[in-house]
Amino acid sequence: MPHDHRFRFGVQLSHTNDGASWAALVRKVEDLGFDCVYIPDHFGDQFGPISALTAAADATEHLRVGTLVFDNDYRHPVVLAKEIATLDVLSGGRVEFGLGAGWMTTDYQQSGLAHDPAGVRIDRMEEAITVYKGVFSGEPFDFAGEHYTISGLRGAPRPVQTPHPPLLIGGGGKRVLSIAAREADIVSINPNLKAGAIGIEVAADATADATDRKVGWVRDAAGDRFDDIELSALVFACIVTDDRQGMAENMAPMFGITPDDVLEMPHTWIGSTDEIVDSLRAHRERWGFSHFVVQGGALEPIAPIVAALAGT
Repeated sequence: MPHDHRFRFGVQLSHTNDGASWAALVRKVEDLGFDCVYIPDHFGDQFGPISALTAAADATEHLRVGTLVFDNDYRHPVVLAKEIATLDVLSGGRVEFGLGAGWMTTDYQQSGLAHDPAGVRIDRMEEAITVYKGVFSGEPFDFAGEHYTISGLRGAPRPVQTPHPPLLIGGGGKRVLSIAAREADIVSINPNLKAGAIGIEVAADATADATDRKVGWVRDAAGDRFDDIELSALVFACIVTDDRQGMAENMAPMFGITPDDVLEMPHTWIGSTDEIVDSLRAHRERWGFSHFVVQGGALEPIAPIVAALAGT
């Protein structure tokens, strides 16, 4: 069914001090009206995604759980498919499956995993998507590609959600966004991270003009299924303030962009609660964004925004 484009909100968390505080935090996320909790997939100071998401699902009743995003290079797709399907069963069908080709250079350097050229990593992710969908089907599945070979595998358990948990793919480059447009249920429009690290240059690739271009790539590649896709944006800064213009003028020089760029980009929220609410409605009107994911530190400041917009 086509996506109805009602607002949904998620929060990205990484860790807490212990299990009790993690359970309390995700329950708070649920109580504040957020739809989903996400966790990244890196080798630094964060919980392991599968264990953390399982605990989050167990501690809550309705909160959806997902990743932003699993790095395809870290796990064979048959192995991860079983974990995702199991989590979907145990959570009662609350998983959102975020997948990416890998981008953070330090993860590869520190782990010793081969850091293949971007084109190879993207090829491998595209094959993996086919494997995931085949394994999730629960039917005997064969696949022969350059990177993966599957022979007569029947995936078990089958996920609760059919035909599979919603697939979320994010990116900032044309090829990844085009794959996402053809294959994903949720497409996250991001700055391009081809440099392998986050620097000030990403701001120039997060402007309204850059977002116009990226949504155009998704629309072109998606064709008739464009209206079925939920468009998402990861929000890097949420600043609730009565001095919207002054804050933008202070921030703009740090990133080499204009204050108007700061205020218009979907990845930065600045202003009063009412001003941000109006901005998000404008973002949905201009680009189709209805799914936003904020950082953990913004949980309480933006709760009134979530209360005003979630489900509308």
